[in-house]
Amino acid sequence: MPGTTLTDARIGALAPRKTSYDIRDGKLKGFGVRVTPSGRKRFFVHCQHRGERVWKIVGAFGEIDVAEARSRATGMLSAIRRGETVPARPEDALFEAVAETVFQQYERVWKPGTLRVNRGYLRNQILSHFAGRKVANIDRREVRSWFAALAATPSAADRSMPILSVIMKEAERMGLRPDGSNPCRGIRRYRRKGRERFLSDDEIRGLSKVLAAHADQCPGQVAAIRLLLLTGCRKSEVLTLRWSDYREGKLFLRDSKTGPRTVWLSRPARAILDGIERTGRFVFPSPLARRPRCCEWLDDFWRDVRAEAGIPDVRIHDLRHTHASIALRQGETVLAIGRLLGHADPETTLKYTHPADAMAREAAEKLGDVLGG
Repeated sequence: MPGTTLTDARIGALAPRKTSYDIRDGKLKGFGVRVTPSGRKRFFVHCQHRGERVWKIVGAFGEIDVAEARSRATGMLSAIRRGETVPARPEDALFEAVAETVFQQYERVWKPGTLRVNRGYLRNQILSHFAGRKVANIDRREVRSWFAALAATPSAADRSMPILSVIMKEAERMGLRPDGSNPCRGIRRYRRKGRERFLSDDEIRGLSKVLAAHADQCPGQVAAIRLLLLTGCRKSEVLTLRWSDYREGKLFLRDSKTGPRTVWLSRPARAILDGIERTGRFVFPSPLARRPRCCEWLDDFWRDVRAEAGIPDVRIHDLRHTHASIALRQGETVLAIGRLLGHADPETTLKYTHPADAMAREAAEKLGDVLGG
């Protein structure tokens, strides 16, 4: 509600939603109130200073009224614009308060699914150790001890560490920790056996035969599985495809995991799309045709198909791995494969190149046969 002057009555009437939201004050620029899903309401200031975004908590509604909050905010904004450090209140320097502030800020950065998963790791792996601690007092030794305590669940540990690192980095930006003091930096992750699974040529042929046998009875699921293998797209990207995304022989994904991207389609992939009847906005519409099919529609079908094809350990996401491995075998570079898969970081692509080891071993054997004779 931009341009609305905040009052105690208006703030008291604000109802919580599924996600946090902000109401800006029409009287003081840079001042507002944030309402969290729990119903808690906190006054804040938000402004730009020397090209950097500054976001600080003023106080909680109920503990102070809007007049007091606006008065405090005026002083804080003036201090920020003069380049002065605004001291944090003691209660805001607790780890859990800083973490909540960071998560509220990142609601606009992380996708809803990522935010939900990260909140789970925050709640289950991080807060259980650091809640009640002053964020400024958490040092490298304590982080190492926490990380070592999670050794029984290395996957959860590896996923929790970047979240803790983000919180510590933002604490520095808020002036709650010295610059460059992130205690997570340089701590090595657990070495876990990769879950990447690549289909062999025989397994691909066997899967193709099983899919062909189900094409008449389950044409939508068969088309979706074939597209996953032919494009290397993620399951969510295929299931949410709109017909407007398919043009000029390419897919123009408006919101992939790494943002908008273009997927170049092979002739067989285009043939699959051209053979699907258009009954709504989505390529794979639900029976009501107003929304796309849900994951369960494809997951249930895949469990039956993979068992029938003799590959019960293969996940749908492994079709993406297989697409990458075949591209590598055909001589494509890591850079090209990264473009095919929509990776923002080339390091992400490297984990898909494990078949290179088998290729090198095969080449060595062939050379040995020739040279050893």
